Amino acid sequence: MSRLIDNFGRQIEYVRLAVTDRCNLRCQYCMPAHGIDIVPRQELLSFKEMYRLIRVLTELGVHKVRLTGGEPFVRKDFVGFLEMLSHNDLLDTINITTNGALISHHISKIEKLEKVKNINLSIDSLQRDKFAKITRRDVFPEVYKTFELLEKSSLNLKLNIVVQSGFNTDEILDFVRLTKNKNVAVRFIEEMPFNGKGQREMNENWTFKKILDQIKTEFYLSEIQSEKSSTSRNYSIKNHAGSVGIIPAFTRTICNDCNRIRITSVGKFKNCLFDDGVFNLRDFIRKGASNEDLKELFLSLVKKKPKTGFIAEANRKKGNVSESMSTIGG
Repeated sequence: MSRLIDNFGRQIEYVRLAVTDRCNLRCQYCMPAHGIDIVPRQELLSFKEMYRLIRVLTELGVHKVRLTGGEPFVRKDFVGFLEMLSHNDLLDTINITTNGALISHHISKIEKLEKVKNINLSIDSLQRDKFAKITRRDVFPEVYKTFELLEKSSLNLKLNIVVQSGFNTDEILDFVRLTKNKNVAVRFIEEMPFNGKGQREMNENWTFKKILDQIKTEFYLSEIQSEKSSTSRNYSIKNHAGSVGIIPAFTRTICNDCNRIRITSVGKFKNCLFDDGVFNLRDFIRKGASNEDLKELFLSLVKKKPKTGFIAEANRKKGNVSESMSTIGG
């Protein structure tokens, strides 16, 4: 079987698929207050098209998919798509990233899908007022309820916290304290510029090291040996049920072992978060491409994968990063 291997010997085993560009929140680090220009629905990949793309990729060695948005649960019958995707016998793991505002009544059904392993819940503050300022929506009670339900479920739960200068840096230790009695992985993410030209002023740059140093003011950390391709560096704390991780998303010290590709909700293929898209898969399949055509295409596209995110950004044809993370697939 042919495998997706780039020019640096990295085997692609993981795809991040955005099922929609729509979101019910308006997070300040993701988009402007008025939102973004969403595409007409007919321009989105259909679930059948998504299933086909994932099937072809699994025949080339991909065995893990993460479903993102926008907010995936905004899209009608998303849970039905999870069930459809679960029938792919070559797929080992389906993970989901969500903001938690719409998922609570779906949890019991999702638990029954064996391939759905991990839920990443985005929650950038534990304070209702501050949460509303960050997301521009007053939905904290529902999101926290989702957190409690997921923590008690059979699903592996990770909390994603984007560390934002001037907003939630004073809560870093509060989030770490959650791991004392809750079996949850708390993960801090460096803020990135993907906010749809809604760039806000940052007075401090909260890098991996700065976040780590802040945690160390109260806790003694032991590093956990993670998978080679892990996006985070992870730590345990003695007598804590959960763990802590930091994702160097902007300083990009994780690129050398990258095993991921991305497909946006409109079918744009991305080798890297920081590139501006290298091929439109939607148009290719709607013009009649066969599965063999798709395989040949994927094998050639991954050869263009840049060594690092810095090189991907430097090679952009459409200028500096200005997209909303909602259009890329969070």
